[in-house]
Amino acid sequence: MTQTELKEFLDEKARFYNNPSFIESDPIQIPHQFSKKEDIEIAAFLTATISWGNRKMIIQNASKMMELLEFSPHDFILNHHENDLKSFDKFVHRTFNSIDFQQFIKSLQHIYLNHGGLENTLLISDKSDTYQKAIHQFKKLFFEIPHSNRTQKHISDPMKNSAAKRINMFLRWMVRNDTSGVDFGIWKTHNPANLSCPLDVHSGNVARKLGILKREQNDWKALSELDKKLRKFDKNDPVKYDFALFGLGVFEKFS
Repeated sequence: MTQTELKEFLDEKARFYNNPSFIESDPIQIPHQFSKKEDIEIAAFLTATISWGNRKMIIQNASKMMELLEFSPHDFILNHHENDLKSFDKFVHRTFNSIDFQQFIKSLQHIYLNHGGLENTLLISDKSDTYQKAIHQFKKLFFEIPHSNRTQKHISDPMKNSAAKRINMFLRWMVRNDTSGVDFGIWKTHNPANLSCPLDVHSGNVARKLGILKREQNDWKALSELDKKLRKFDKNDPVKYDFALFGLGVFEKFS
């Protein structure tokens, strides 16, 4: 397959999977329950945070999160009291437990009250064309208040060579405006050209089979390699190909 043929193939698959029917089986359905910007981004951030493992379980537990936040995530985070967090005691999703959830609520409150919210704290502040340093800095701000050390593992650090799959997925949801109603595109201060593909087992294996990724580990070095190739295919919207790679891997078992 030539590079032109490969691009046409991936463009076709991206169009096929990037449509509203994708929402029905994907965790992105959780933030789609909201209309207020801050509710959408908080629901998306928490959902993305627990997005590993069985997709049905992710959706079920993310729904439970929204219930515990009284279906008003922004208002709850800004105005909650310590006693309000007692109802979180039995929450667990794999290794993300009630201690982690309570810490995330406190840290999100800190982000909104002291740092201008999620959109502002994840903004690329230098001349970089990736979110590597921005995510690293965000993690520092998120945990600059008292916290349990165990919770730090739930936000990856690309500066330590993590592919940061979940936070890159969250960024795709917030920044990319796909015009078809899947990704939200509500962060107008961000540029979708700087986004990186949420690299996981499925997308990584498909990318290797297609010859657009050679590195075997799914880390930031692999993501950088994949970025360069996808940006050659579409420099303005490179992560639209996440739909193609993910769809080929999960739904078509292409890898």
